[in-house]
Amino acid sequence: MVLQRLLERVEKTGELDRAGDPLQRGVRATLPRRLKDLLHGVGLGHPLHPVAVQLPVGAWMSTAVLDALPGTERAATILVGVGTAAALPAAAAGVTDWSEQSREQRRVGLVHAGANMIALGFYAGSFAARLSGNHRLGRTLAYTGLAAAGLGAYVGGHLSFRQAAAVNQAEPYLRQIDDGWHDVYGWDELTENRPEVARIGEVPVLITRVGDKVTVMMERCAHQTGPLGDGEITEIGGAACVVCPWHGSTFRLADGAVVRGPSANDQPLLRSRVVDGRVQAALP
Repeated sequence: MVLQRLLERVEKTGELDRAGDPLQRGVRATLPRRLKDLLHGVGLGHPLHPVAVQLPVGAWMSTAVLDALPGTERAATILVGVGTAAALPAAAAGVTDWSEQSREQRRVGLVHAGANMIALGFYAGSFAARLSGNHRLGRTLAYTGLAAAGLGAYVGGHLSFRQAAAVNQAEPYLRQIDDGWHDVYGWDELTENRPEVARIGEVPVLITRVGDKVTVMMERCAHQTGPLGDGEITEIGGAACVVCPWHGSTFRLADGAVVRGPSANDQPLLRSRVVDGRVQAALP
């Protein structure tokens, strides 16, 4: 609970923005769009960062086990080196996600990144010590690095499970829709390639007409609940897509698939049909 209260204070600490805001602008301006989409995890089905961290964390945890056993110095040295090298692309994916998060999330993200950078520094020192033959120092530095990485993991959990960073923000809206078909819009009232917004109960949904096809999806963007109803319809790769006006996440209308980040999650799509001139929608 002490750590939780500290992180709640971090969320409100505006002084962190002095470092965070320039870094955010730098990441956004430096990385090309295709690389950012790759690091976000576009096409993967969810963010890349939690996948990428498995290798360094697994290598470092395995090192901790080997360091407690005799005669495992060579294997432990290899694992420390692998984990240290693998931490770099994992960090790149993390900072790319961080650059598109809300201000409060970015403040906590700085603490998460700081703890992990400290861990990386200890493991780099451990690797150097082991290469020089000082395995005792290498073990000490590795265990210290593991403690820092554990702290970073706790802060990362706060980001994911308390602040809902990088999760599909649109998915919970599905839980508010009852089973069965719902009348949402008149077919003749739809203008081709112009998004319209309707509601199923209290849930806003986006209705779009492209040719003789209609699409109904969650209207709040999966990334940060931006209003897709205020977005534009564009064509990418021959497919009609909607672009979120807040951060530019782009979703294919035909199936809700994300084609451009920062969202790495697809936009939830509803089943749709036209009956007696009325568009109807139901849970997938």
